[in-house]
Amino acid sequence: MSSSSDFQQDRHSFSGSPQKWNDFELPGDTLYYRFTSDMSNTEWGYKFTVTAGHLGRFQTGFEILKQMLSEERVVPHLPLAKIWEWQVGVACRQTGHQRLKAIHLLLKIVQCSAQRDCDLTLLKPLWQLFTHMENNFGHDMAKPGILLPLHRALAELFFVTENRVAELGSLQEYLLALNTEDHLHRCTAQ
Repeated sequence: MSSSSDFQQDRHSFSGSPQKWNDFELPGDTLYYRFTSDMSNTEWGYKFTVTAGHLGRFQTGFEILKQMLSEERVVPHLPLAKIWEWQVGVACRQTGHQRLKAIHLLLKIVQCSAQRDCDLTLLKPLWQLFTHMENNFGHDMAKPGILLPLHRALAELFFVTENRVAELGSLQEYLLALNTEDHLHRCTAQ
């Protein structure tokens, strides 16, 4: 079982009796599985149960981190660079409300970081998602003027981040790091 169709990410392999199986979690909203038999037995195979999200675990972690980032006396003691890296990963892998919450925490980190605590270039996958949404927004005339929650959250994250980077004097490096070479060529051609 894996979270990717090529079975390379978050891979879990099991064989033998069901007593050897353990519960595990996969990020995202899709599970890929492959069942292979060696024909040495005439049993029916295996049965497994998939349960959507363990809300308690994610929600608890979110609430704790949100509270810690809200406490000015606590923030200087947090490893913001590492937390930033983890939260970008969470925002890229999760979907729905969990992704929105991860983006909310990224926004709090950007707002409370005193100096260049965070590698902002890690935002590149989220930037690509945002630009894709921006490009499709102009083509979807069924709902003009209505932004989806994810679109709004990413817009706010990038607006605040861009202002923060401008304050630090590294706006050009940041914008170049987020964009692909193809995108820069298209912009130049326009």
